[in-house]
Amino acid sequence: MKFKPSIKPYTAAAGGWGALESTTRYVFDSKKVLSNLRNLMRVNKGRGFDCPGCAWGDDNHSTFSFCENGAKAVTWEATRKAVEPEFFAKHSVSTLREQSDYFLEYQGRLTHPLRYDRATDRYRPVSWEAAFDLIAQHIKAMDNPDQIELYTSGRASNEASYLYQVFGRMLGTNNFPDCSNMCHEASGVALKQSIGVGKGTIRLEDFDKADAIFVFGQNPGTNHPRMLHSLRHAADRGARVVSFNTLRERGLERFADPQKPLEVLTTKAGRISSAYYQPNLGGDMAAVRGMVKVLLERHRLKLAAGEPGLFDQAFLDQNCDGVDAYFDVVDATSWEQIVSQSGLSEQDLREAASLYEGAERVICTWAMGLTQHKHSVPTIREIVNLQLLFGQLGKPGAGLCPVRGHSNVQGNRTMGIDEKAPAALMDSLAAHFNFTPPREKGHNTVEALEAMLRGEVKVLIALGGNLAAAAPDTARTAAALQACGLSVQISTKLNRSHLLPGKEALILPTLGRTELDMQATGSQFITVEDSFSMVHASEGVGKPLSDMQRSETAIVCGIADAVLGTQYLDWMALAADYNLIRDHIEATIPGFQDFNARCDIKGGFYLGNAAAELRFNTPGNKAHFSSAPLPDAVIPMPNGEKAPFTLQTLRSHDQYNTTIYGLDDRYRGVYGQREVLFIHPQDIAALGLSDGELVDIETIWHDGVERVVSGFKLVSYDIPRGNLAAYYPETNPLVPMSSFGDGTHTPTSKSVPVVIRRSEQRDLRRIA
Repeated sequence: MKFKPSIKPYTAAAGGWGALESTTRYVFDSKKVLSNLRNLMRVNKGRGFDCPGCAWGDDNHSTFSFCENGAKAVTWEATRKAVEPEFFAKHSVSTLREQSDYFLEYQGRLTHPLRYDRATDRYRPVSWEAAFDLIAQHIKAMDNPDQIELYTSGRASNEASYLYQVFGRMLGTNNFPDCSNMCHEASGVALKQSIGVGKGTIRLEDFDKADAIFVFGQNPGTNHPRMLHSLRHAADRGARVVSFNTLRERGLERFADPQKPLEVLTTKAGRISSAYYQPNLGGDMAAVRGMVKVLLERHRLKLAAGEPGLFDQAFLDQNCDGVDAYFDVVDATSWEQIVSQSGLSEQDLREAASLYEGAERVICTWAMGLTQHKHSVPTIREIVNLQLLFGQLGKPGAGLCPVRGHSNVQGNRTMGIDEKAPAALMDSLAAHFNFTPPREKGHNTVEALEAMLRGEVKVLIALGGNLAAAAPDTARTAAALQACGLSVQISTKLNRSHLLPGKEALILPTLGRTELDMQATGSQFITVEDSFSMVHASEGVGKPLSDMQRSETAIVCGIADAVLGTQYLDWMALAADYNLIRDHIEATIPGFQDFNARCDIKGGFYLGNAAAELRFNTPGNKAHFSSAPLPDAVIPMPNGEKAPFTLQTLRSHDQYNTTIYGLDDRYRGVYGQREVLFIHPQDIAALGLSDGELVDIETIWHDGVERVVSGFKLVSYDIPRGNLAAYYPETNPLVPMSSFGDGTHTPTSKSVPVVIRRSEQRDLRRIA
């Protein structure tokens, strides 16, 4: 497939006709038009299937409960295109490695289990029984249980994730690296430290009651478009939407509802943000600190005048500790540091503080623009501090809202996919299954990759995902994957990770969210948890492309049965009837009482949130203020030097995580290409370069490793000077594996220190 690259500024609103046209195009490209139209009518509906895209909640009122990117996810999965054994007879792994990520996934669905043949450099068909036997052989040959890494993608169901962690712990390991380690780990860590619960405190309907919604570091128009409906409805009824985002993003400016004919057929659209601030990358903590500094000043002036202060003193006295120490840190923070680090003026932050002060009920929401920095945990805790000062917890229309990525990444963690081995979960599993689970901390994703590089990993099993494209430091990640004794990829489509096999390797084809899951006792459904702690059932309806495809749950059970037998569990009985799995979840995971019965509740059921009820599971049972100072620098550089530019990696509009649906980024005006670098026009001029010229980008780091990507086209964009943006996975090679968040090990993909120079490459790379 050929693409004609172009840069054409997009002037329309987000959504509208563009979203409708794009959705239609992807439905037709799937080659299953009628069945996918039926699929889309069942997305996020009762007894339908949960969207395999983002984790935004379901409103259960709309006729169409999917967005443009959700439609892409559904049709991309439910395609007639198939990667059958004949494909690998024609293509060696080495030749496929030269293809783009888009080309690989565009080939279609994997249909047969495959084993890598190193002699011919090709994958060849293998029976399921032989595949399970090979996995068991390698696991039983390990010297100790920590020589296995059990990676999990956020799309895995509650049922599959639960059994996966039970299997791993019965083996004796807590090595559960997962995609959350690379994205929202800071949200969970920060919220647990501050309020005792690592999840958001609001429900979807709170957006209908908020007076102000502060949006930090997220681009909902691309990453979770259904959020635009909530923001638009809030703005239409007079709520203030205040956005902090380094790039000017169309989805945070104007939105035309694709479900309203007038807004599809005309230029009519609704405004989203009433105020839009563009901080430096990593400058959000300083921005919030500046707001608090203004509000503290006004609070004291009121008290001095004998008036009630701004802050909710009764809430603070009853529910919080550490506020005085926090005030000391705020007082010690200079405006010079706040302005320099945030990139915003004092006047900007005084204006933002006034918008906050004028709202009775405030939601603060954020995404990966905040979570992929070295100081992400104190940044999120700074937002919590602000909310606590005004008692913006435990009341309708107010609270904290981290917006997760994949549709069940939050559910995975609830089910026990956690390398930190929560004591309560271990106690519960031990009592229920009568075994002794391990208690020591396991590997997160970066630690797992480092263990692979040291040659310590005998077996890698990846329950979904594309670790090669998702992880940082691409060359080192590739070496890590190839160092494994056996790599097992449980996948729907061909991806980069399959082309970096261990000494031995398997690809196991799994059913997608859209497909009928028929087991021995009949059709099965699975469950997922969204960003609002709502759990709902998901049941596919489409006929699988191949009889050789198996569900993730059945694959996990097959592996566990081959390795452990029936010593603790009858794994094959669980594979035959998912109700039995949910019975075990009910017995061991809090909040799942009457699990099977509650799966019939329309719209799902709410797990609850102790902090939202002002019960804080922290030492002292209080919400804790953080008193962290601003970092000396967003990026710690040798000898205190300053990086010429700071780069963030991000998604295009035709992309979801590592899945690339196409080569357009409509809202940013980029078409037919991905190797572009967004930069302020004055920075282009200062470098003596021209808009559209090709450059090389090189990381400045202290480990002596050269990290360079070449041939990126400069694109003038509304972004603060000194800040850059480019797509991943193309720029993942620039992110050092040794650069990660304090307390999270999350790669610092939003704060990469780089230099840029004119490229020796004169022609754009063509993607065939």
